[in-house]
Amino acid sequence: MRLDKFICKSTTLTKSQAIACIHTGKVTVNQLVVTKEATQVHENNQVCLNGDTLTPRPFRYLLLHKSKNTICSNVDETYPSIFKNLDIPRSNELHVAGRLDADTTGLVFITDDGRWSFDIIRPTQKCEKVYRVTLSRPINLDCYESLIAQFAVGIQLQNEVDLTRPAKLEMINQTDALLTIVEGKYHQVKRMFAAMGHRVVGLHREKIGKVSLDVEVGQWRYLTLDEINSFINKPKH
Repeated sequence: MRLDKFICKSTTLTKSQAIACIHTGKVTVNQLVVTKEATQVHENNQVCLNGDTLTPRPFRYLLLHKSKNTICSNVDETYPSIFKNLDIPRSNELHVAGRLDADTTGLVFITDDGRWSFDIIRPTQKCEKVYRVTLSRPINLDCYESLIAQFAVGIQLQNEVDLTRPAKLEMINQTDALLTIVEGKYHQVKRMFAAMGHRVVGLHREKIGKVSLDVEVGQWRYLTLDEINSFINKPKH
């Protein structure tokens, strides 16, 4: 964690106030004065401000059901921020682990633990995300097997050199499917189906890893310890 963020998580100081303390030599890491706010510190480091040892607040891990026409940002833009639904202190310290487009609904994780969220979105961790996809027109039944096979091999996206990583496609009916992917490229699901000649008109994330969406639209809850730990120390390939 960056030193300035560590101080913010351990005090009521703003980021600018924390940086000012660092620049004026008021902060030590393992008894040494540190004046660079980007210095990385860890749980086993002793960080002191004016001689007082700092202890960061525990990380927070939330599950939220994102509604349509909202954005995964901390502030409102063209659409309102999903953070408007969070009635908890210091929500500005939180970020989304794996964003969804404004018109996409479903499961998002929100946390202030950067290392945890990085392991969720990093493709090498092979963290599965399951989406329910609705297409603009029906797929012929005799095309199901070939389409499923193409997704399993990987799809060539426009302006991309490499194929997407293998994905699992399950057809529910002629216009609806479940797609499981382990990446998070820009508009990936929509682009994968577009490459196969189909337009996505509805997209909903149902599951990340072993965690399924289980709250109503706009509602949220804290993740359980087992759910949090299910994303930690995954094998790398």
